Amino acid sequence: MDFTVEKYCELISALKLHKNHTIRHDVDLRPEFALRVAEQERASGTTATYYFRTMHFESHAKVISQIHAMGHRIGYHYESLSTTNGDIEAAYNDFKNNLTRLRKIAPVTTACAHGSPRSPWNSQDIWNQYDIHSLGIEYEPMLDTDFSRTLYLTDTGRRWDGYRVSVRDKVPEQQAQWEREGLVFHTTDEIIQALNDPLHHIHRHDLLVNTHPQRWMPFGAQWVAEAGIQWFKNIAKSLIVRQQKL
Repeated sequence: MDFTVEKYCELISALKLHKNHTIRHDVDLRPEFALRVAEQERASGTTATYYFRTMHFESHAKVISQIHAMGHRIGYHYESLSTTNGDIEAAYNDFKNNLTRLRKIAPVTTACAHGSPRSPWNSQDIWNQYDIHSLGIEYEPMLDTDFSRTLYLTDTGRRWDGYRVSVRDKVPEQQAQWEREGLVFHTTDEIIQALNDPLHHIHRHDLLVNTHPQRWMPFGAQWVAEAGIQWFKNIAKSLIVRQQKL
C-alpha cells in the first residue's frame, strides 16, 4: 500500500543507500502529520527540512518548535505574490514580515515557494526584482539547486510522476532528459527498487526528494479520503496545465 507511514519509512531506509540526497517537506496542510513524519525520521537517524505556510505559524507554533527540536530544519513556504495579487513590492514586504514571524519560532535560513495552482502568480518571480539571499535565506530549493546534476522527485499529485498534472512543482527544462534516462517513477516502490539497485541511473545524480506529509498516513478512512480528493485535484490541475499550453 503506497502513501502510508510504513511505506515512507521504507523509502527513507532505501535513501540511505544513495550517497547524496536531500529531503524536503512542503507542509501545505495538517502540520500534525508533519510531526508524525518527523518522528519517524528522527527514529531512523534522518534529517529533513520542513517548509511551513503562514497560516500555520501561530496555530501550530508548538509543532514547528517540536520538529526543530528533533534536529530538523525549518523553512518558510511562501506564497506572497499570490496573497498580494501580483504586487511585487507588497509581496517582498509580505515575505519579510512573515519571515520575521517564523524566525520567532525557529531559526530559518531556507524558503521555498508554495505552488498555489489556482493563482496566476508565481511567487518565485519576486526574486526577479529582489535578492532573497540578502534576507539571510541561504537556500531556495527551486532557485539554488543545480538540476543538471540533481534529480528532483516530488509526490505532487500523490504520485511521483505528477509533473504531468503539476502547475509549478516541476523542473520542465530537465524532464525530457530524466525521461530518457529512465528516471520517471510512478510509485514509491519503484523508487525504492531503483535505490536498491547500485547500477541504476538514479545513483548518477544527486537527489532532492520532496513530500507533502498530509499524504502519508496509516491506511484507513482518512487515507481513502485523501486519495479521492487528490484524484479530483489532479483532474482540475490537468485542465489548468492544458489551458497554459494553449
